[in-house]
Amino acid sequence: MTSQPAGRSPWYQSAATLLPAIVGLVLASVAVLGFFFWSADNIDRRALERQAEMAARALERLRLQVGHDQTGIAIWDDAVRNTAIAFDPEWVHTHLGTYMHVYYGHDRTLLVSGEGVPLYAMDRGEPEASDHMAPLRAQLQPIISLARSQPPPTRDSSAAADFAIVDGRPAIVAASPLVSNTGDLPQAAGTEPLLASVRFLDADLAATLASQHTLEHAAFSSISSASSHRAVYPIRNRAGRFVAFLEWDRDRPSELLIRQAGPALAGGVGISAIILYLLLVRLRRSTDALEDGRRLAEHQALHDGLTDLPNRALFDQHLATILATAPASERLWVLLLDLDRFKQINDTLGHQAGDDLLCAARDRIRLIAGKDMFLARLGGDEFALVSLSRDAPGGVQDLAARLVEAINQPFALGSYKAHVGVSIGIVVTPLRDTDPLEIIRRADIALYEAKSRGRNRAITYDDRMSELLRLQHTIEGELREALSTSTQISVAFQPLVDQRSRRVIGAEALARWHHPTFGQISPARFIPIAENTGLIGALGELVLRRACEMGAGQPGRTIAVNISPTQLRNPRFAGQVFDILRETGMRATDLELEITESILLDDEQVSSQNLRTFRSAGIQIALDDFGTGYSSMSYLSRYPVDRIKIDRSFVSQLNEAHVSVAITDAIVTLAHALNIEVTAEGVETDEQADILARLGCNTLQGFLFSGPVSPERVVEIFSEPRNAPLRRSRAA
Repeated sequence: MTSQPAGRSPWYQSAATLLPAIVGLVLASVAVLGFFFWSADNIDRRALERQAEMAARALERLRLQVGHDQTGIAIWDDAVRNTAIAFDPEWVHTHLGTYMHVYYGHDRTLLVSGEGVPLYAMDRGEPEASDHMAPLRAQLQPIISLARSQPPPTRDSSAAADFAIVDGRPAIVAASPLVSNTGDLPQAAGTEPLLASVRFLDADLAATLASQHTLEHAAFSSISSASSHRAVYPIRNRAGRFVAFLEWDRDRPSELLIRQAGPALAGGVGISAIILYLLLVRLRRSTDALEDGRRLAEHQALHDGLTDLPNRALFDQHLATILATAPASERLWVLLLDLDRFKQINDTLGHQAGDDLLCAARDRIRLIAGKDMFLARLGGDEFALVSLSRDAPGGVQDLAARLVEAINQPFALGSYKAHVGVSIGIVVTPLRDTDPLEIIRRADIALYEAKSRGRNRAITYDDRMSELLRLQHTIEGELREALSTSTQISVAFQPLVDQRSRRVIGAEALARWHHPTFGQISPARFIPIAENTGLIGALGELVLRRACEMGAGQPGRTIAVNISPTQLRNPRFAGQVFDILRETGMRATDLELEITESILLDDEQVSSQNLRTFRSAGIQIALDDFGTGYSSMSYLSRYPVDRIKIDRSFVSQLNEAHVSVAITDAIVTLAHALNIEVTAEGVETDEQADILARLGCNTLQGFLFSGPVSPERVVEIFSEPRNAPLRRSRAA
């Protein structure tokens, strides 16, 4: 940068004088706006809570009313005479079927004998054919069994009633035995004819609820709306199984507040903006002279505004100049550096911290590389180094290793210490017959390979890497074929062990791919390809379905399934999950969906809505690989989760003298303060398990107990005696 002339001192004095006023004005405006919108949101939230309570009471009254409807007609001597004593189908249709439909609005009715044989069925006021009775009876069997297990109803009691799904539609079902109201027609207990009826949760019923309980535009649905303007209340039956959602337009009293106070607030903000503008105009009048501005513009066109390093344009110019003018005997070194985990720092600590980190990384790179190497910032968190050398290729590897070591040291950002890594792609090539675009392409390929091998390393380009890229395309095609046939992809299950009892409480589902030609393909290879090529949806659905099929037969066991950000951003994903739960019969409360911190950092509306929908239906949410990012705790307060999983990188270092013990202790303490359970991954030694137990970790997972096993084996583990804690020797 050019030196500043002495005549600029008034500029600095003006900036020093006005800057505190500007900052104070901006902060005050932000504080007022923040409080206003926080108050509006708080009002809306309380209104939603009141409406949800109203909806719950309305649904319960509706369920009891259907039961009372049954009682009103089931306790009647004539009903006993014309069903149990001498069955009269015409009387049954008129006084039971038609009456229940016309006067009580019941959509379907079923009469069964004391032996459970269907005698009569009605559908919307019309008698049904006999071949339709058996399927209806099968669907109503749970409520029939419940009615048989209870004492006969009285005038003051209600028939058995519950929420259920009938013919694929949500409904209220009720059942009651037919008994004498005078006591003159005694029947042996359990031999009475039984009347069951169905009232569907349809649009008409929703409209009735809307008019009686001020639930505007109420509707029943099997998939909750993604709109933030709709309130959603999950309806479950007595067994806790999900039946449907009741939705309605949210009451937003904040809109009145905004209409009344908004103009005054806008006026205040406008006045503040005018004041800010006048201050900025005054500052502008003190700026550099025209010639200084021209030179500054030239500099900025070829340099990065934050780090003052050459930018991509100047890098391309420099590389082209070297290739055109340097002796052919020289070797060209090009290193592309990309900071690992930079986005977490930027999103967690703010853009200022991210800027400080980039400047600190620049200084470390410059210190290691020296002043003779050309250093540029290509954009974002990517840097480039260019140099000419007669040294052997090993010299650049030594340089790269020192760069990795330097970047791995913690960065002090205010009161925080940030840990990042660096992935480096290296090209070492003679100058003859070299194209700049080809050099950059090779460096990009090497950088991609460094990231795919786990990041925080340096990789030198060789021709085999181009072959690896082609192999990636091959794997993509083979993966499409494997997903279309569903014969090569399997699911293994790694047990989850309760820390106190050391007994298995569940398992995590893990995708496995055994290719008929290539053999076992690592998930680290094919899952990123699935993510990048749009196949993760099909792969994730396959794993979820097989996990739920297994979990349906193991009620009470937690089955954890990893989901990708791509799946969660899909508006139809929640519907897919609930469809699979219904089809497999697995309980929603037994399912745990594992997400990564990047999902929370994205703060994407569809993802957030899907998470809330899952939690409202009883599905548990776990935050995987906890400890590798930097914003987890702040986001947990906004997106509550049920469990966090401490990353294996911390667990692997656990011993009494290592700092990981203190870090893990802090994580467990904070999680428990938020009423969140903690699972530790990668437990391999008894010492690690003992330390985690002492720190209060709830659940353990790792090869100390069992690696991933087949579904058949994990079912055997689940069925083993409860007084035999799981050990590695038993689960291997």
